[in-house]
Amino acid sequence: MSPRPPRAPLAQHGRHHTQSPLAQIAIVVGVVLAVIALSIAGTGVFALWSASTTIADNAVTLETTHEVPPDIGEIEGGVNLLVVGTDSCQGQDLKLFPRCRHDDGGERNDVTMLVHIGDKPRRVTVVSFPRDMLVAIPSCPSPDGGRFSAMSQQMLNVSYSYGGLACTALTIQQLTGVDIQFAAAIRWTGVIHMSDAIGGVNVCVAGAINDRNTGLHLSKGEHTLKGAQALQFLRIRHGIGDGSDLGRISNQQQFMSSLVRKLQSGGVLGDPGKLFALATTALQQVSAKQLVLDQNLANPTHMVQIAMAVKSVPYRDIVFVQYPTRYDPADTSRVLPVTSSADVLFTALKENRALNLTGKASSAYGVEVKGTVTGSSGPTPAPTAAPVDRVDLPENISGSTAAQVTCTQPETAGR
Repeated sequence: MSPRPPRAPLAQHGRHHTQSPLAQIAIVVGVVLAVIALSIAGTGVFALWSASTTIADNAVTLETTHEVPPDIGEIEGGVNLLVVGTDSCQGQDLKLFPRCRHDDGGERNDVTMLVHIGDKPRRVTVVSFPRDMLVAIPSCPSPDGGRFSAMSQQMLNVSYSYGGLACTALTIQQLTGVDIQFAAAIRWTGVIHMSDAIGGVNVCVAGAINDRNTGLHLSKGEHTLKGAQALQFLRIRHGIGDGSDLGRISNQQQFMSSLVRKLQSGGVLGDPGKLFALATTALQQVSAKQLVLDQNLANPTHMVQIAMAVKSVPYRDIVFVQYPTRYDPADTSRVLPVTSSADVLFTALKENRALNLTGKASSAYGVEVKGTVTGSSGPTPAPTAAPVDRVDLPENISGSTAAQVTCTQPETAGR
């Protein structure tokens, strides 16, 4: 049995102004872009991806992986894709991340998301897991071929530091009871380059944001964010909502909803130049080890098959939710899973039931809904004759759908 690595510093959850900069990073957009946009890009991008030996050479093996049938649309129960954003300083620009000069060498999964694609009819649910939620971490494989010991309670964001992407996948699989077939992780520079390649994502802020922690300064209104500014927006927590990580999650969900709508509108998928730039950038990030894929996801055929599964999902059935939690009474900077509510969510996903959100868009005042739009992530599906039977999620499961346009709320004292 391999010994455990040195215990990683534990991140703060609540409104604390002294923080580890590494523990505050929230990265997701690059993985979403690579998985969704590249997979829909068409034969030209498919050929570019398929011709690269870099993808397979750098792929990660998951213990959760099973053989994927030729037609992913036929997988019973749908598809589960793990998306991880890490805080590694490896390969980062010190001008953008000066505190990396004092890097402790660790790498944590400060963004952890599970993308579930239901089957017949297709629905997409993205579940965000708070980084400082205390969970059990199972025994995970180590680089030397041994195994790290299981742990009964640790913050979720240390799972990556113990056993990489494979360990985080095992941890989420144990917590949720779902089988994970695909996984990907991205680092800071990958987000910057991928958001540049897509041409930016539109976001809304309800009031001026001036955050010294991330360096983000935005006036009230709508903005198109890309590059380092997009990363700042995904990282920010002190400048929005109640200043907690839970508010930041809903901010990231606004970004992803807007990204979905941009992909569908033709702003990316209808622009061959942007698609080719996106594919080329993704390959560069894999080569630079800023983007890591598991062996199944590294297969370009599987990329296209995933796209086929999500291309016609209505906006209302693309749902972004936060795993339900409660504050730890022993330490309010951390949260505990509320498994009774989570069971309702994951039972509905296993049964491929449509979801109805009864809670707030944000559990921490991070965003508010300002309007709705209609459409789908592809051709509009034919209307169904029978009404859809939706499962009402518990009120402590916050979230929004791609049909809801949300706006980030600036941090307000006394909330």
